[in-house]
Amino acid sequence: SRAGNLTRHKRTHSERPYACDVTGSEYMAHTANHLRKYMRAHSGEQPYACDESDCEYRSARANTLEQHKRTHSDEQAYACDEPSCEYRAARAGSLERHKRTQH
Repeated sequence: SRAGNLTRHKRTHSERPYACDVTGSEYMAHTANHLRKYMRAHSGEQPYACDESDCEYRSARANTLEQHKRTHSDEQAYACDEPSCEYRAARAGSLERHKRTQH
């Protein structure tokens, strides 16, 4: 039900029953899946690999791999919204830096 979904969603903001067991870490996750992904930071596991030939890039996170893959293509999904500026970038951070330094 929609009410059940809302209740479950609200728990993500308050209930974090899954704790990182690495000494010194205070990380608490609201799902076992989030904790599993977080633990890659400690283990060094990088299950996501670039499939371009001659590229050895690996990542612990799927979204980071997707950002990396754009470096192999001409895709520049982020465009400057300043009038008469034609700057485009493959990464959001590059666009933010452009705006900060150029406008």
